[in-house]
Amino acid sequence: MIKRLKMLRGIVLSAGRLKKNGLSIAMLLCVGLLLAGCSGSKSSDTGSYSGSVYTVKRGDTLYRISRATGTSVKELARLNNISPPYTIEVGQKLKVSGGAKTSSGSGKTTTKSSTKTAAVRPSSSVPQSSWPPVGQRCWQWPASGKVILPYSTADGGNKGIDISAARGTPIYAAGAGKVVYVGNQLRGYGNLIMIKHSEDYITAYAHNDTMLVNNGQNVKAGQKIATMGSSDATTVRLHFQIRYRATAIDPLRYLPPKGSKPKC
Repeated sequence: MIKRLKMLRGIVLSAGRLKKNGLSIAMLLCVGLLLAGCSGSKSSDTGSYSGSVYTVKRGDTLYRISRATGTSVKELARLNNISPPYTIEVGQKLKVSGGAKTSSGSGKTTTKSSTKTAAVRPSSSVPQSSWPPVGQRCWQWPASGKVILPYSTADGGNKGIDISAARGTPIYAAGAGKVVYVGNQLRGYGNLIMIKHSEDYITAYAHNDTMLVNNGQNVKAGQKIATMGSSDATTVRLHFQIRYRATAIDPLRYLPPKGSKPKC
């Protein structure tokens, strides 16, 4: 947390440079928190739950409730007999599995009686059952090279994959979308590009040498967007992330086998 606050402080102190680049401080804070996973922060606009019952509020989805209560989307659907497309209504009472605890001594089940505001769980603890199914979107490898650091679910672990290759190796858009960030104001990422592919998906490309796209630009899948470098890194590499609804997911689970084209 201290490290993250220092990072955000550094962003605020560089406000002059942000204005020069046409980027607002608010935009950079959002990007920083997105890449950090927004972990550990409480949300004031989430619904509330008492014991093992969650009350749906406006804007809720099963995915959001899953993050707030620790109950997977699949389990929420099963407990409440909800079928795809998982429509829920404001004020609806949903059973959740995160509110009950079993005493190891007596074998009795005790339920929390106090009502509390649901807190968003760290992205690293979001169950993989809440990740999108493989094949939902068509992705392609962003660069050639060797994966030297895989994705990790551990707290503080790598929230993407790191690919090593020669300096200047082309970096490609993993899918079609719109560029929403080009810059180097976020510490630890160097020259960074972020592409929004839909309301659910964003990809990030860090440590670039040269960046070949601009904010607001539409790009095609496979379009060259940068070259590999070592900006804010110890060696030449690409740090690549796929984020689904702000949660970092394992790119290797969704990318095609190395050296092959997407089958979609």
